Formats: sequence, structure tokens, C-alpha cells
Amino acid sequence: MRLADYSKFIALILRHKPEIIGITLDEHGWANVAELIAGIRKVKYANFDMALLEDVVRNNNKQRFSFNDDKSLIRANQGHSINVDVELKECTPPETLYHGTAEKSVNSILASGIVAKNRLYVHLSKDIPTAINVGKRHGKPAVFAIKAEIMSQAGYKFFISENGVWLTKSIPTDFLELITEPESC
Repeated sequence: MRLADYSKFIALILRHKPEIIGITLDEHGWANVAELIAGIRKVKYANFDMALLEDVVRNNNKQRFSFNDDKSLIRANQGHSINVDVELKECTPPETLYHGTAEKSVNSILASGIVAKNRLYVHLSKDIPTAINVGKRHGKPAVFAIKAEIMSQAGYKFFISENGVWLTKSIPTDFLELITEPESC
């Protein structure tokens, strides 16, 4: 079994559906580690243990998960569709951030802006290559430049997650520009 398979399943649990293994998250998105391991063993991976969980957290290239200090609790750093407060730090963004998406979403975004849809926040990258990689997960990629500093000055709030992903609630069309045409990605 690949670590990525475990990671995807843990992300599903901690970001969207803790009930599939019979656990609940607290108001800040934390899950009890012992309950998580027991639930994963019961529902999907009989061999799952603390050593595997630590490997998943340590080796996840996107640093999606965090333990508390004594490793008795774990949570996803961002990307939730369920209502939790992961205690994000409000920060002043850089001048420009980037949003990677699929080519099929370009016209809708140009007409209506970027909305979180089934997540709590819109995810933004600090560089174009990362945004392209994000867009590739959804189809042929397209990248938008976000006038983050101007948005912030206009009163929009920006947050940064534990793993360096920038987040905001929505992005009106006035603050975005298509910079990477889909056919050039």
C-alpha cells in the first residue's frame, strides 16, 4: 500500500466525512488519534497503526495534516467542507496570489468570480507553478492572478494555513485576471 493511498483516505475523513469511520471532530477540526486509527483499521486498512500515521503526516508533500504537541490529536490544515475553525492566522497577503483551476471553469470564473463552492475557503498559491499543478488535478489547467494586496486593502480577509496555503472566502471578478491561457499550460 502506498502512503498516498492512506493520505487520501485520511484527508477524506479529516476534511469531509469523519462519520465514515465513526468519529467526530471537535470545533477546531481535531480528531482523537486513537479513535482515528481504530476507525481506519475497522473500516479500510486492518494494518493501520501509529507508525503509518506518523509516516503519512511526515511524508505528505503538501503537509496536509498536523498533530498537537503530544500527538494525541490530529487535523487537516485546510480544505474542509465541514464547518470547523482550524484557527487560521489572518495575514496581509503579498501583492499577487494565484488560483489554479480547470479550463472548463474559466468562463464561469470570468463571469462570477471565484467562490469556495463545497469548501470553506478559496485556496490560493504563492507561485504560478504550484497553481498550474493544482489546476492539473481538475483537468487542463488555467491560472488566474489575484490582486490580493488590493483586495486586502478593500477589506477582504486573507488567511494562511499551517502548510502555507493562502485562503479567502471569495474573489470578485474585479480582483482577478486570467494570466495563463489553458492551451499554454
